[in-house]
Amino acid sequence: MNFNPGYVIIIFLIVIFSVILHELSHGIVAYWLGDSTAKDAGRLTFNPIKHIDPYLSILVPVILYIIGAPVFGGAKPVPVNYRNLKWREWGMALVAVAGPLANFLIALLSFLIGHFSGALYGIGGEIVKFIFTELVYINLGFMLFNLIPVPPLDGSRVLYAISPDSVRSFLSRIEVYGFIIVYAMILIFGEVFSHFMVSGMNGIIDFFYLLVGR
Repeated sequence: MNFNPGYVIIIFLIVIFSVILHELSHGIVAYWLGDSTAKDAGRLTFNPIKHIDPYLSILVPVILYIIGAPVFGGAKPVPVNYRNLKWREWGMALVAVAGPLANFLIALLSFLIGHFSGALYGIGGEIVKFIFTELVYINLGFMLFNLIPVPPLDGSRVLYAISPDSVRSFLSRIEVYGFIIVYAMILIFGEVFSHFMVSGMNGIIDFFYLLVGR
């Protein structure tokens, strides 16, 4: 893929927008369920500095775009004290799901607007088409990536809620190494990740087209 600084800037802005809404969703649901830890830490804000992880939020997505791979990433985990939450582990699972769900809704809304306006098909110009296309793909990538059940990704919180004590103990032990494990998986199993992401995103986009009767 040819390097285009303008398109890289667009990718960067979409990533920041998506990360903010993802993390806000975590914090808001936690607050609704009785835990004010994220609010007290200043994470219920649109300030990107509070949410961005320099590597996972910026470096990884931009490099993936430049090399032509599916774009995915994450952000600083929102601090949550599950002991303050209603339904404890299940409350934590709801907090976790809120982030990927926000990305899914952004992707769906972007698709619907882009489809019915024609922006996804070039009406309005190539830059507008690029923006709507990447809003869909990046948010689906964020959703799928964060649902992987490896701590501290959101999918691990759901797995924890439905697992027996032995699995919960294992997840708790490896969480301290969570980001190292995630980065290692990306580096070692990059091709598998790409196949997983592309297949998942294409499947969801097929569903979107089904919704609009196309």
